[in-house]
Amino acid sequence: MSFYDIYSQYKNFDLDKIFRKLLPVSIQTVLEKDAIDLNQFILLLSPQAENSLEGMAQKARTITRRNFGKTIQLYTPMYLSNYCENSCIYCGFNLNNVIERRKLNLEEVEKEAQFISASGLKHILILTGESRVKSPVSYIKDCVGILKNYFSSVSIEVYPLTEDEYASLGATGVDGLTIYQEVYDEQLYAKMHICGPKKDYKFRLDAPERGAKAKLRSISIGALLGLGDWRREVFFLALHAKYLQDKFPDTEIGVSVPRVQPQVGDFKAVSRVSDQNIAQIILALRIFLPRLGIALSTREGPFLREALLPLGITKISAGSTTAVGGHTLWPESKQGSLQFQIQDQRSVEEIKIMLEKRGYQPVFKDWLDF
Repeated sequence: MSFYDIYSQYKNFDLDKIFRKLLPVSIQTVLEKDAIDLNQFILLLSPQAENSLEGMAQKARTITRRNFGKTIQLYTPMYLSNYCENSCIYCGFNLNNVIERRKLNLEEVEKEAQFISASGLKHILILTGESRVKSPVSYIKDCVGILKNYFSSVSIEVYPLTEDEYASLGATGVDGLTIYQEVYDEQLYAKMHICGPKKDYKFRLDAPERGAKAKLRSISIGALLGLGDWRREVFFLALHAKYLQDKFPDTEIGVSVPRVQPQVGDFKAVSRVSDQNIAQIILALRIFLPRLGIALSTREGPFLREALLPLGITKISAGSTTAVGGHTLWPESKQGSLQFQIQDQRSVEEIKIMLEKRGYQPVFKDWLDF
């Protein structure tokens, strides 16, 4: 059994029917419990729960402090390539978009690594467009070989791989995998991904499990909010995270809840997701899965990122860019070559100072592979 089997059991689940039967007292009853089940999690996603956000926030803060203290792990993304074979209508790297395409050579990879490492960061997330031709596994391995000289933890966000490929990257030094399903609604997924290997819904859906079987230390999943109804998407995201936590208890499971942001092609979000909705999502996830890592990227602006910190966030990016070589080749990299526009452009040092002022310990390094 894979998660696709679980998804198939719930894909016609009528959340609205459950919402209609809710009584106001139901939310309060959930908040009084030490642990909640899937049905009670659904109540926290309901429109009715919007009236109980303060109570949810108090509970989420307590759970977060108990499990993570006041620590926030810092990392930054590093884009190796923006060549892509997919036509995803919401993405700036869409193969049909007219942008400058480039791939870092190994000398440029080292230059980026030196610059980022000098900021103090020891966790890095490397990304490529989804092209096996332009960014083969062999190329990723060569890049990791360089990056391991500068960073204690290297995670990948690339096209879905086989279990053997994930294992081979793990042997090279990769310890984390980030891969977003983008949208869990299978029918909507087909409409969002016009052509390319990414059209294979199931192969992508099962990629986190293949990474866990390959013994990668951490697995992060997510849904791109704004493509489908956010309540249904977060329901399946949580279901997926719980499945992974239960099946791979030794693996660190995390999620991210990014929203659609402006990019080349000018795609607009199909479904509105407000700041309040984002807060409700984070609160519900934290209460349902107390040990879940929750990352908040620079897709969100400074004010909102700071406001959401106490609600369950454990990891944030800093000094980010979504351009290939954006840390050291800028401004040579063109604005139109971004995957999407970031909203929080603060440096690593600025984020560090902000966290310390708010009473948090910024964590630059919490993992060392002996």
